[in-house]
Amino acid sequence: MTTADASEIAVIGGGLVGASIAWGLARCGLRPLVLDGADLDLRASRANFALVWLQGKGVGAPHYALWSKASGQAWPALAQALMTDAGIHVGLRQRGAFTFALSHAELDTYRAEMETVARETNGAAPPYEVLDSQQARDRLPALGPQVVGAIYSPADGDVNALRLLRALHTALQARGGGYRAHHRVERIEPLADGFRLSGEWGETRARRVVLAAGLDNARLAPMVGLHAPLKRSKGQILVTERCAPFFPYTSATIRQTDEGGVMIGDSEETTTAAIATNQDISAVLASRAMRIFPILADVNVVRSWSGFRVKTLDGLPVYEQSAAHPGAFMALCHSGVTLAANHALVVAPQIAAGALSPDLGVFDSRRFHVPRTA
Repeated sequence: MTTADASEIAVIGGGLVGASIAWGLARCGLRPLVLDGADLDLRASRANFALVWLQGKGVGAPHYALWSKASGQAWPALAQALMTDAGIHVGLRQRGAFTFALSHAELDTYRAEMETVARETNGAAPPYEVLDSQQARDRLPALGPQVVGAIYSPADGDVNALRLLRALHTALQARGGGYRAHHRVERIEPLADGFRLSGEWGETRARRVVLAAGLDNARLAPMVGLHAPLKRSKGQILVTERCAPFFPYTSATIRQTDEGGVMIGDSEETTTAAIATNQDISAVLASRAMRIFPILADVNVVRSWSGFRVKTLDGLPVYEQSAAHPGAFMALCHSGVTLAANHALVVAPQIAAGALSPDLGVFDSRRFHVPRTA
């Protein structure tokens, strides 16, 4: 067992959320140490759709809709800062996105959601259009005849997820931050002057700690007086071979990457702990994708994978500072790509300053402890 030197601040978790915050801390002049797990750990960051997605977010939660919008608007600045620090182009494209409907009932549901978010944010939500089948086909000639309409928003986009993760880690280390793989934290022990973090690799101390370990936050949070309420949500993705460009935008279920392959997703399993893909679900995903874009019938699927989303009980993020141990912070969210700009440029500076803004109080876990009325 080895003992690492004490650090000013440790970030537990090196995925998109942890890396975004750690790099943001380094930009503030700190030297964060990221303690990460093994390559084969359950990592949401390696099973995501890589969307910068604002469309329809925040039904019943206008604060989340506006938080997401702010991050989407800050994404160009984030991409430029990563290029400056890491020299890596993350493939940001914000050309807009479509939500496709294969029935009029679907289209009515999507329209109602967009109207609700617009109303609840007093018109401050991202702009959108409701398109009928012909209007959608005018913009996307490859659409199939079964598409009855679509929602289009110019605010949405996507990135290259693998390049983004690499850029965050490269930029972090370029600014003096440290990264330790195979350093799964088994225990956090609060001390008078900070925290002792330990695992099979040994132990280290940090004056402050940020929990950004995704699913593992549920285990770690109680050790520092926090609560991480999660629900099981498994998703599955298909990836095709590279093909000629036909979809220069994006959607929540189909996107053609900057490298030419097509990603197909939009599934959720809530009753399984198995990481293996489900072939029945793969068939459903492929069938719907081909109904939207018939051209996909002639394209080969080259790989598929599944992963567990980091999803709270209400689907909204948790940002919280421990009342019992004020040097401990937690960031817990599903939309690690969309919210990366906020995490690096807003949340990290607040942590660096020693306290989260009261504006983030709407996202703390105390919302789950409100007693239900009779």
